[in-house]
Amino acid sequence: MNLTLPPLSLYIHIPWCVKKCPYCDFNSHALPADIDAERNETSYIEALLKDLTTEIPLSSDRKLESIFIGGGTPSLFSATAISQLLDGVRALIELKPRAEITLEANPGTADAAYFAGYRQAGVNRLSIGVQSFNDAHLRNIGRIHSAQQALDAFALASEAGFHSINLDLMYALPGQSLDQAMDDLKQAIALKPQHLSWYQLTIEPNTLFSSQPPDSLPSHEKMAEISEAGIALLEEHGFKQYEVSAFATEGHQCRHNLNYWQFGDYIGMGAGAHGKLTSLDGDIRRRRKQRSPAAYVESLHSGDALSSENLLQDEDLLLEFMMNVLRLNHGVPAAVFEQRTGLSLQAIQLRLLHARRAGLMEQNPEVLRATELGRRFLNNLLVMFS
Repeated sequence: MNLTLPPLSLYIHIPWCVKKCPYCDFNSHALPADIDAERNETSYIEALLKDLTTEIPLSSDRKLESIFIGGGTPSLFSATAISQLLDGVRALIELKPRAEITLEANPGTADAAYFAGYRQAGVNRLSIGVQSFNDAHLRNIGRIHSAQQALDAFALASEAGFHSINLDLMYALPGQSLDQAMDDLKQAIALKPQHLSWYQLTIEPNTLFSSQPPDSLPSHEKMAEISEAGIALLEEHGFKQYEVSAFATEGHQCRHNLNYWQFGDYIGMGAGAHGKLTSLDGDIRRRRKQRSPAAYVESLHSGDALSSENLLQDEDLLLEFMMNVLRLNHGVPAAVFEQRTGLSLQAIQLRLLHARRAGLMEQNPEVLRATELGRRFLNNLLVMFS
C-alpha cells in the first residue's frame, strides 16, 4: 500500500443568512429577526470548538494547511466572534506558518469595522459573494445587496488590508445576454481582485428555483457561448483558469480548495459540515455533522455532533478521487492516485485506456489530466470511473 497521509485543512460552517437565496442548496437558514446575535454567536462558537476537540484525535497530529469559514453568511458574525473562534482553533490545533484563512462575506452584510477586525483576527483571504453587478439580475436571483454595495464591499476589504480577495460571480442568469455577462466580468476585472470564481447558475433539487423555475434562462448554446467568451476575457487580463470555475492571478490560487481537488483531508466543523479523514492504518472516512443548527449545538452538550460516518470502499475512493482531480486544468501526477487512495494505479489501467482513446484524458501516463474535451464533458468522463 502506497497510501500516505495527505495535507489537512479545516472547514467551518456558519449556517445562517439574512435570507435564503432561491438557487441555494447549501445548509443555510434564514436568521430569525428576534435572535439575540451576541448570545447566538457565543453559543455557536462554543459548540464549534467542542466539535473540534472530538475531531483532533483523528488528525494524526497534522498541522492545518488552511481554514475556510463558509456558509451561510459568516460575515453576519462580528469581528469579535470570529477572533474568539480563530483563537480557540489555534489553542486546540497547530497551524502551519502562513496558513491560508478564508472568510466568506456578502456585500449586504459588509461593514468596515468588521472587515478590519477580521483581518486583525487572522483572516488573510476574503471571498465576497457578488454574483452580479447588475441590479435587475441580482433581484432576479433573490440577492439582497445592490451593485453599489458590492463595489463598496470590495473597497472596504482593500482598505482593511486584504491582499487576497476572491469575487464570486455567476453567469447564465435569468434574462442575461452575452454582453451583460461580459459586463459583469469586466467590472470585476476592473477592481483587480486576485481571484475570481465564475460559475454557471444551475437549478439544484430542493431549492425554490427547482419548484418555481425562473423565466428566460439562457439556452445551452448561449451558456456555452458565454463560457467561451468569458474564459478568453479572463485569460486576456491575467486570470489563469486552474479549475472548472476558478481563475487566479499568479500565486493566488485558493490553497484550501486545491486541497479538496487534490483529494486532501479536511475536518468539517459546524451544522451540516462534513469531513474526510485518513487514518494511520489507511482507512479513509467521511464524517457528517447534524444539519439543524439547534440540534448541532444541543448534541455537543452531551457528546458529539456526528450524524453519520462511513468508511470509503474502493469504488467510492476511485470515483471521488477522479471527481475532484479531473476538475483541475493541470490534473495531478499519476502517483498521487496511489498516495491518496491506497489503490493500485494498475487496477484502473483499462478505464484510463478507454478514457484516453475517447480523447477525454491526456495520453501522458505520468499525469491524470482531462483534456479540454474531457473537462467540457466531465460527467461523461466520470461515468468511465463509476
